Amino acid sequence: MLSLDRPDRSGARARGRLLLGLAGLPVVLLSACGTVPTPSAGAPSAAATPGASSSVEPDQSGPSDGACEYTTTGTPARPVQPPTTTDISSSGTVSYVMHLTEGDVTLRLDRAKAPCTVHSFESLVAQKYFDDTRCHRLVDSGIFVLQCGDPTAKGTGGPGYTFPDELDGTETYGRGTLAMANSGPNTNGSQFFLVYDESPLPPSYTVFGSFDEKSREVVAGIASQGQDGSSGSSGGGTPNSPAKVKSIAKVS
Repeated sequence: MLSLDRPDRSGARARGRLLLGLAGLPVVLLSACGTVPTPSAGAPSAAATPGASSSVEPDQSGPSDGACEYTTTGTPARPVQPPTTTDISSSGTVSYVMHLTEGDVTLRLDRAKAPCTVHSFESLVAQKYFDDTRCHRLVDSGIFVLQCGDPTAKGTGGPGYTFPDELDGTETYGRGTLAMANSGPNTNGSQFFLVYDESPLPPSYTVFGSFDEKSREVVAGIASQGQDGSSGSSGGGTPNSPAKVKSIAKVS
């Protein structure tokens, strides 16, 4: 996931940084609480950043029986109930529109690729968990991502539960990729990141959807305003643009 700040591992001091140690490229991602890659002087190693992992065993098991596991980990950043765990769809796609202060971003979620992740996202949207929250971290060098999904806007907030990765080891993070931030293997929560330009990251972050070029331009527009560098050595910082998620709605 991404180390865009601290992961959203609720209850614990989860550090939302997906620190990615790619040879020759410094990247830090936010984790479950919200970790996204960050450019720094030199490539940060997994050991250099708590909660970061550059080598993760892909979880290829998927909910073949239509069931998912969501483990309670602490107090949610905003009152919310965990998703149901059975009768979960694992086929087709579903679309949502994320209404940002800078424009709309249409998200196409892939139930076939990441059914448990999509199910969790849909549950959080239905409970208005993401409404009136700010995308708290922007990384605009080395990797190019906007991280959202933490009601506290500090990179440490989560939904009070975590769930396993849905990876097959072939994940890439090109323009228009929608993926989960994390603080290490199997620590997904509510934080996610939008890739607005090619970002070389290890296949450690669950990809659960995509967004089109028009939407990418909205995210790139936010990035063009820069960030305040507040994430320090982990790279990036709070976007200078408001980058506020007003609401997310399902496309009928």
